Amino acid sequence: MSESQVEKVLIVGSGPAGLTAAVYAARANLQPLCIEGVAAGGPSGGQLMLTTDVENYPGFPEGIQGPELMQRMRAQAERFGTRFVTADVEKVDFSERPFRVWAEGTEYRAHTVIVATGASARWLGLESEEQLKGRGVSACATCDGFFFRGQDVAVVGGGDTAMEEALYLANLCKSVTVIHRRDQLRASKIMQKRAFEKENIRFVWNSVVTEVLDVEKGTVTGVRVRDVQSGEEQVIDVQGLFIAIGHKPNTDLFVGQLDMEETGYLKTQPGTVKTNVPGVFACGDVQDHEWRQAVTAAGTGCMAALSAERFLGAEGLL
Repeated sequence: MSESQVEKVLIVGSGPAGLTAAVYAARANLQPLCIEGVAAGGPSGGQLMLTTDVENYPGFPEGIQGPELMQRMRAQAERFGTRFVTADVEKVDFSERPFRVWAEGTEYRAHTVIVATGASARWLGLESEEQLKGRGVSACATCDGFFFRGQDVAVVGGGDTAMEEALYLANLCKSVTVIHRRDQLRASKIMQKRAFEKENIRFVWNSVVTEVLDVEKGTVTGVRVRDVQSGEEQVIDVQGLFIAIGHKPNTDLFVGQLDMEETGYLKTQPGTVKTNVPGVFACGDVQDHEWRQAVTAAGTGCMAALSAERFLGAEGLL
């Protein structure tokens, strides 16, 4: 393979992190290639493809639809010269340079790779939940809690994330019902204490959600829950349902290639987007299990592109 066929920058994923990296890399005249993935809610557009209204992304005072924001980012990257391949990456080899990436049978080679494959929220797996996503069902309180001010909402989960969501929502909503399948929380003691002390948070123990109401109305009106011990069911009237049972980083591709946390998130050197492989950078939710916001993903996407440019310069590849 000739030098002209080796990409300077190859980006895997096209959420806020990947597209911001593409904008910066393209403006630096690095002619990036972005393999964007084909599935909405997967690498292509990321989790914002499942979000209706985005009101906390700077520069959009009236708010913007998630898919439209991603479309604008993509158009901006394309305008500066980013090339896109709509395919899913199925294999990578970072053991030698140039790095090798395969997408739907085609092999690509690159001097640097930016991994921006994101993370996926874990869902309950209910058909009614799927149909009401973005219509009252959410996996991000800081993204969508604002729309439920003064209303009754429910949170599913029992870990720190669930308590963080519940506490955040408690400051906005009339009431928050935490539904947990066990009889005690898994959250840290300090998070439990804060949640128990909040007057408008109540707990429904030993229970699982079996249905989200009401698909026919196209909006959440309540949840049907079943007591796992007695089998009894009840309907809890809520206008919003927040699923907080964790996220799964989209890192299966990189097992054995890049260092990961036990939870599967890619490890990066503190304060950087550098992985353990020089020339491979990770940005966005694939390496961020704490903030998980579009704006923070975009920030690390910028860092990744600038880091790739510096790496190429130091290697004499510019």
